Amino acid sequence: MSTSPRVVIIGAGIVGANLADELTSRGWNQVTVVDQGPLPLTGGSTSHAPGLVYQTGPSKTMTQFATYTVEKFLELDDDGDRCFNQVGGLEIATTPERLADLHRKQGWATSWGVPGEVIGPDECAKLHPLLDADKVLGGFHTPTDGLAKAARAVVALARRAVSRGARFRGAVTVTGINHSNGRVTGVETDHGEIPADIVVSCAGFWGQAIGEMVGMTVPLLPMAHQYAKTAPLPELAGRNDERTEANLPILRHQDRDLYYREHVDRLGIGTYAHRPIPVRLSDLPQDGETSERAMPSMLEFTEEDFAPSWEHSKRLLPALETAEIETGFNGVFSFTPDGGPLVGESPDVQGFWIAEAVWVTHSAGVARSVAQLLVDGRSEIELHGCDVHRFDEIETTPDYVEETSSRNFVEIYDVKHPLQPKFSPRDLRVSPFHARQKELGAVFLEAHGWERPHWFEANAPLVKDLPMEWQPPSRDSWSAMYHSPVAAVEAWKTRTAVALYDMTSLKRLEVSGPGALAFLDRMTTNKVDKSVGSVTYTLMLDEAGGVRSDLTVARLGEQLFQIGANGNIDHEYLRRNLPDDGSVTVRDITGGTCCIGAWGPLARDLVQPLTDADLSHEGLKFFRCKQIRIAGIPVTAMRVSYVGELGWELYTSAEYGQRLWDVLFEAGRDLGVVAAGRAAFNSLRLEKGYRAWGADMTTEHDPYEAGVGFAVRMNKGDFVGRDALAEIDPDAVERRLRCLTVDDGRSVVLGAEPVFVDEEPAGYVTSAAFSHTLGTPIAYAWLPASAGPGTRVEIKYFDRMIAATVAAEPLVDPEMHRIRR
Repeated sequence: MSTSPRVVIIGAGIVGANLADELTSRGWNQVTVVDQGPLPLTGGSTSHAPGLVYQTGPSKTMTQFATYTVEKFLELDDDGDRCFNQVGGLEIATTPERLADLHRKQGWATSWGVPGEVIGPDECAKLHPLLDADKVLGGFHTPTDGLAKAARAVVALARRAVSRGARFRGAVTVTGINHSNGRVTGVETDHGEIPADIVVSCAGFWGQAIGEMVGMTVPLLPMAHQYAKTAPLPELAGRNDERTEANLPILRHQDRDLYYREHVDRLGIGTYAHRPIPVRLSDLPQDGETSERAMPSMLEFTEEDFAPSWEHSKRLLPALETAEIETGFNGVFSFTPDGGPLVGESPDVQGFWIAEAVWVTHSAGVARSVAQLLVDGRSEIELHGCDVHRFDEIETTPDYVEETSSRNFVEIYDVKHPLQPKFSPRDLRVSPFHARQKELGAVFLEAHGWERPHWFEANAPLVKDLPMEWQPPSRDSWSAMYHSPVAAVEAWKTRTAVALYDMTSLKRLEVSGPGALAFLDRMTTNKVDKSVGSVTYTLMLDEAGGVRSDLTVARLGEQLFQIGANGNIDHEYLRRNLPDDGSVTVRDITGGTCCIGAWGPLARDLVQPLTDADLSHEGLKFFRCKQIRIAGIPVTAMRVSYVGELGWELYTSAEYGQRLWDVLFEAGRDLGVVAAGRAAFNSLRLEKGYRAWGADMTTEHDPYEAGVGFAVRMNKGDFVGRDALAEIDPDAVERRLRCLTVDDGRSVVLGAEPVFVDEEPAGYVTSAAFSHTLGTPIAYAWLPASAGPGTRVEIKYFDRMIAATVAAEPLVDPEMHRIRR
C-alpha cells in the first residue's frame, strides 16, 4: 500500500502537468489532477501559449527555472514528436540604448551559465533572413533557447505521470476547498469531493478564485496579450513541415515590444505594445468550449490595438509589406505586482499551496521547486523572489495589484535600471519624518510601498566643501542614473561628523510570551539566551543549512524581543513555526513604530545632551540596548551600526517620530549634522563588509561560504539547520563571498555582472558601490574559495572588461575601533 500523501492539483496546464510529473518521479503516486476544461486542451493559457523559452534575465532564479525547462523538454517527446525545438533566440537592437542593454544581458547569461553572444547586423540577418539588416544595430544570440510545444508537452507529461499512478480528470469544476482544524482535507467539485492531504492550485489566471476558497489572497491580474499569425509567406515556403514547424530563431524586437516565431510557412507575432487590457473572470466564456475560436483564454482580436505593431513589423521584416494577418486573438495570462511567479502555502490553511503566474518559459523549473518543497522541505533553487508572502498587505490590494501589474505589462520589454522605482502608485507608506525629508529635498526611491530617501538635495551645496580625497569621480551614464555626488557628502559626514538615517522601512517584529526565548533559540543560529538589553546578530537557516534570513534580536524583557527582519517572508515563516501551545506571539510592529539611525564620530555629542541616560561606551556597550528618553520622548536605543560608525538605532512610536527627528536635527546643527540616504548607506555598509540578505546571500549559501559563520553557535544546542552545518568543514568550502576593489578607481558596477578569473567566468557580482571612504569602486562577488585576497580578476561591464582585485575585508576599520568608541 502506498504511503505517499494524497495530492490534488487544480489545473492540468503546463504547470500542473509538470508538477504531477515531478511528484510522481519522486514516488508520490496518489496524485489527482483536475481541470474544468476537457483534456488535454483545457482552454487555459497553455492551450494558446506561443511557447517561447528565453532563458536569460536579471534574476538568477528565473534563469535557472527556464534552463531546467529547456533541459527537461529537450528529453521529452509525445510518440516521437519532440516537445522542444531548440531553434535559439535572437534579440535585436535598433537603438544604441538597446544594444548596450544586450551587452548587459550577455553579462547575465555568463553569470548564470547560459551560452550567448552579442553579434553584428550581418550575423543577425544570416540567422534570421527576414530581417532588414539596415534596421538593426546588433543582436544577442542564445543558441540554447527555443520553442516549447506546450500542448504536446502536457500530453507527454501527463502520460508519464499516469504511468506512475497519477490520475487526470477533465471537465471537473472545483467548487470549494474543504479543510478542518486549519488543514486541508479535500477538494469539492461538481462531481463530488476528492480527499486530499495537499492541494496545489496551478489554475493560472483562475488562481485568484481558487485562493479565495480558503481565504487566501493571490495577487495576480489576468491580462490580455495580442498574438497574430500571418497568411503563408513565400519566403517561408518549403522551409518547414508540420513536424518541424520552425527553424528560424525566435526573434524579439523589444524596442517595439514585439516578438516573432515561425508556424511552418506563417509568422506568429506577439505584441506588448498595446494598452493594458485587464480581464475579469466573469467576462470569460463559462461553457468550457475549447474550439480554437472559443477557448476561455482566447478573446476576440482587437485589430485597432494591433495596427501600430503591424506597421513596425513591416519595417523590420520587409517580407511582411505585402502580407496579411490571417488570424489573431487576445490571449489571457497572468501578471503580478513585480512580474514574478507566486509560490507558497496558505498562511491559514496548511496543505493548500499555489503555483500561479507561471509562464511556459519557467514551468518545469517552478514545478520542480514546488515538488522539492513538498517532498524534501526545500527547493534547491532559491525562491524568495517567488514566495507569495514576499508582499506586504498594501501590495496585495486589488487596486495596487491592477495598477502595478498593468504597468509591468507596459514595461515588460523596457530597458530598466536596477534602481528604477515604480512611478506609481507612490506615497503609500511614509515614515513620520517624511515631511521633514521633503523639506530637505529628499530624492525618494521606493520599496514595498515605502518611500525611502536615496539622497538629499539640501546637502548639494556641501559637494564643493568635500576634501579632495572625498571627491567622487564622474560616472558613465548608466551608473549615474538614480545617483548623485551628494551621496559622497552624506558618506563623508557620516565618517567625520554625524548623520541621521531613516530606518523605518526595515521590517520589525515583536516576539513575546513565556515560550519566546526557547522559540527564537530553536529558530536561529546564535545564542539569544542573554540578559535583558542584549542585541544579537543571528541567522535563520533552512534544514540544509542555507541562509534563509539574517536578523537582529533585541531582548527588551524576559519574555519580550524585538526582531529586525528582512521582510514579510520572515514574519510568515516565524508565524508558521510557532508552537501549538500558544506560548509565543509574533506581531508586525513596523507601521506603528519608526527608527532613526544616528551615526558618526559625533553621534554621542549629539544625543547625550538630550537624555539623562548614560550613553558612554561603558554605559551602553556595543550590541546592547536600553529604554531611554530623548527630550522626553520614550526611545529604545540600540547600540548597533550598519555603517560602521559610533551611534544608535533610535526606535520610538510613530506618533513621536517627527518630534524625535526635529529634536535631533536641531541639536545637531552646530555639529554639522546632515540627513543621509540609502546611496551613502549602501556604500558605507559594503565598506564594512556587511551582507545584505537576498542580494549577497540566500538559501543557496551556507553561513561559512557567505562569511557570516561568526553568527553560528554550534555548542548552544539544537536549532534549525544545525545537523546540516555539522557536516560542513568551514575551512573547506569551495566558494566564498569575496570583496573586490576596482583597479582603475572609477568604474562603478551595479550587480549581477560576471567575474572572470584567469580569463574564465568564475562567479558574479552581488552588491556594488563606490567606496567614498577609500575613493574607489568596490563590489562583493561569489567566487571559488581559491580566489583569495590578492587574486586579480576581471568584471565584465556591458561590453568591456574591468580589472579588479580580491581584497581582505572589511576594507574600513577592520579592528572595529570606530564603532566601539
